[in-house]
Amino acid sequence: MDECWDDDNYNSVCGNGGGGGGGGGITAARHTSVKRGGSGYDSGMSSGARSVGTRERTSFEVFTTKVPIIIGKGGVTIKRIRTESRAQVEIDDNTPGNGRSTIHIEGFTQDVSRARDAIFGVINDNARGGGGGGGRGGSGRSSNSGWGGDGSRGGFGRDRDRDHDSRSFYNSGSGGGGGGGRDRGSNDFYNSGSSYGGGGGGRDQNRGGNDFYNSGSGFGGGRGGRSAAPVSNNFGQQENGRPKSPELIDWDALNKQCDEATARQWAKCPKLIKNFYNELPEVANMTPEEVSEFRCANNNIVVDRTFKDADKPSAPIPNPVQTFEQAFHEYPELLEEIKKQGFAKPSPIQAQAWPVLLKGEDLIGIAQTGTGKTLAFLLPAFIHIEGQPVPRGEARGGPNVLVMAPTRELALQIEKEVFKYQFRDIKAICLYGGGDRRTQINKVKGGVEIIIATPGRLNDLVAANVIDITSITYLVLDEADRMLDMGFEPQIRKLLLDIRPDRQTIMTSATWPPGVRRLAQSYMSNPVQVYVGTLDLAATHTVTQQIEVIDEEDKYMRVMNFVTNMGPSDKVIIFCGRKTRADDLSSEFVLSGINCTSLHGDREQADREQALEDIKSGDVRVLIATDVASRGLDIEDISHVVNYDFPRNIEEYVHRVGRTGRAGRSGVSLSFFTRGDWAVASDLIKILEEADQEVPEEIRQMAERFTAKKEREGREKSAFGRRDGGGRGGGGGGRRGGGRW
Repeated sequence: MDECWDDDNYNSVCGNGGGGGGGGGITAARHTSVKRGGSGYDSGMSSGARSVGTRERTSFEVFTTKVPIIIGKGGVTIKRIRTESRAQVEIDDNTPGNGRSTIHIEGFTQDVSRARDAIFGVINDNARGGGGGGGRGGSGRSSNSGWGGDGSRGGFGRDRDRDHDSRSFYNSGSGGGGGGGRDRGSNDFYNSGSSYGGGGGGRDQNRGGNDFYNSGSGFGGGRGGRSAAPVSNNFGQQENGRPKSPELIDWDALNKQCDEATARQWAKCPKLIKNFYNELPEVANMTPEEVSEFRCANNNIVVDRTFKDADKPSAPIPNPVQTFEQAFHEYPELLEEIKKQGFAKPSPIQAQAWPVLLKGEDLIGIAQTGTGKTLAFLLPAFIHIEGQPVPRGEARGGPNVLVMAPTRELALQIEKEVFKYQFRDIKAICLYGGGDRRTQINKVKGGVEIIIATPGRLNDLVAANVIDITSITYLVLDEADRMLDMGFEPQIRKLLLDIRPDRQTIMTSATWPPGVRRLAQSYMSNPVQVYVGTLDLAATHTVTQQIEVIDEEDKYMRVMNFVTNMGPSDKVIIFCGRKTRADDLSSEFVLSGINCTSLHGDREQADREQALEDIKSGDVRVLIATDVASRGLDIEDISHVVNYDFPRNIEEYVHRVGRTGRAGRSGVSLSFFTRGDWAVASDLIKILEEADQEVPEEIRQMAERFTAKKEREGREKSAFGRRDGGGRGGGGGGRRGGGRW
């Protein structure tokens, strides 16, 4: 299949009002319109059907000028496309004289489709932005004449003509712009000129009966516009003078083939055992009143099925355990390792999570930092590994346990927890960006049972066929809310497609936002949700929170005074909002004779590890850090946290404060709050009041002023209104098709 993507061949028939709005994009030499069917749509490469495991090779041409865009600086773009699509992508530019280069893609059908979409997306993203401003008065010009910018391809529109969605590439000559709008005619497949306008699309009232057409004129622009275009008899695709009928696709048959292929694939996996729990009579015989009393006394543990079916009774949830022996009485070796750590009894989340996980259930654990979530999923993982019927080694095909973490620091912290418990020679490896890739690969090939990884490096090694994650039977998404905040959701979803569906899945989080809930609903099987305390955001109650309203220029002297008056056993983490601020503050401390170290994302991995080792060992007692250290770091004897720069959102404040007051200790947090931080004053008041902390009067005044400001802005916006284009010559606002005042 050969195609050539062009940038400059298509002009609108008549620019009456112009396209306006929205980014230009590229124009396809072949426009594709799609009929809805089954679970997807055909975008010219059968992307609507789910892959049935067949391999294919496809080639198409692009202009040679686009090749550097596809490759990217230092090859970063083409590497990303190869990694994320898992297809082989090669560029052949040995075609002198014709100005075009050939791209070859080889791999499984779905991988080829992803790679091709990614390449077109890269080209399109580069071409976007030229549109906008297209329609003026009524004298629109072609997309290449300067009014509508250089982009003549519109966005993806949606034709709502009852029975199909359209993914047409709108050939809106006057300024490119978005697609869409509503077609009130009986036209099924079409290429519109500027009828649908730019940015968000106009409304076409063409009531003719032609199936394929290029609209004659249109107004569009911005997010409105209406076209009253007359019927045009310029057909987009013809065969012997008649419109070519679209090929019908049997989606049900294709999806059935996909389901059968998937079933055959997972049927080859080794047998899986998930239930290892032998409940002691003393636990099983607890009355509902005793269970409720225990949960309330242990920081108000709440347990329930997350996604209950109202029409079906819920499966019973195991009672909590009160001692380590009640959970692991069949594993004396593990009990001995636990005793070595000096723990007196399980933490609240461990008391309820262990019975659930040992029984083989999926679990969502929600608790604040420092509450023992890592050990809650780690000890059952050891038992899960050892209890599988297939012997460890090559017969299992790879590791059994995968723990994904948002940052390398958290991943390394989990690895250290694994090393604390020597249980039957179980091996673990930590994979993260910035570490030596070759060393990591060699350790994986040497054989491990547990992989702890950040999503980026894990995707890299899976795409390189270094790791086969089809052997994973116990999956942990640690700090899931943070991973989604950092934009890892696409990588996570991609990895989950390659892990056997009957796995046991655990998700831990400090909060329960909608994104985490959607992820759990998509990839977990009837999970039990265990949350300690409340689902509302709250700081640890073992921390005394002090807030000081201060001017920006006074911060340095205040923090210097604090550090010089620290006690001999005190340790502090000072959080800064920027890496440069952390470096500057560290330099000032060193010049003043204060021994300190710093931790942020721009430091080399070896330096970051050394900084953590220094603060843990006590060689230094002052750690200056950015938010890279706000989650997952378990340094038990941190006595103070200083928020030199107050965080931009209240969630990060909670996690910063959670670095102290851990493992039963008390702690103190000191936060500098300036007038520029007033946007989070209301949220801060809620956190302080929930923990029975003092709220400075200046903070309350800031919250009131900020609320009044937002209300005033809302009234002003409502009074004047913002017009997003529309009407004749409304014009778009450029890249995204926003309107003008």
